[in-house]
Amino acid sequence: MLKVLVTGATGLVGNIVYARLAAQPERYDVYASARRARPSARAETMAYTDIPSERLRLADLTDFDAMRRAVEGMDVVVHMAAEPNVDAPWENVLHSNIIGSYHLFEASRLAGVKRVIYASTNMVVFGYLRDEPYRSSLMHSPEHITPQDFPPVRHDQPPWPTSLYACSKIFGESLARMYATLHNLSCICLRIGWVTADDQLPTPWARLLWCSQRDIAQLVERCINAPDSLRFDIFFGQSNNRYNLVDIQHARDVLGYAPQDSAEDRLAQKRRA
Repeated sequence: MLKVLVTGATGLVGNIVYARLAAQPERYDVYASARRARPSARAETMAYTDIPSERLRLADLTDFDAMRRAVEGMDVVVHMAAEPNVDAPWENVLHSNIIGSYHLFEASRLAGVKRVIYASTNMVVFGYLRDEPYRSSLMHSPEHITPQDFPPVRHDQPPWPTSLYACSKIFGESLARMYATLHNLSCICLRIGWVTADDQLPTPWARLLWCSQRDIAQLVERCINAPDSLRFDIFFGQSNNRYNLVDIQHARDVLGYAPQDSAEDRLAQKRRA
């Protein structure tokens, strides 16, 4: 049985992941950490899973000693806690996503954690949306473009951020690679797509970016159970959409990721309803 800590477990994606792991007590001894016990603003409208007080370790990312206590005794840390607002001011990004990420990795190293799964974002490549054919797909519907003419952005292409938030996530990915290299800490970065509280596409062009709740939960679980030989890698987390901005084949090949949902199916279900 793996002992797993999900940071940011009162947030949207963190709570989705916590719920999936907590539903399998024969496989995971799962704990949570967060700044506060109540759901975040983004998680308030979702099917929220309550976290028992004995499973919740209250800790602010900026408090290094609190983070050391939170990760103590864990085999795996799934790091979902962050400032999630793309328009957040620099001070918020600095404290939560820059300083906080360093605290998390260093605390995990000192605690002997075997693997950290770091929640990055597909926004680290949003600059590619300024180029064709992606730009036209944002301005219009992508149906006029064949998938063959819509090459997804690969995990090994250079990042192209367009916000301080995305820059902070690139910093976290760099930390992950450094800790994997210098400290032999297995570090997996997930560039997560657009996950929503109602599990629906908020706009038609979200089909380029969307990830269902069960697909992101599956992907995180596959990262948790990846072979010990996987020391560092980067994966995009989106559903099986016809027009994905990013490449999910790498996650299929390495992790066995098998997304069950697609933006097109979800839009069709909504039209039938």
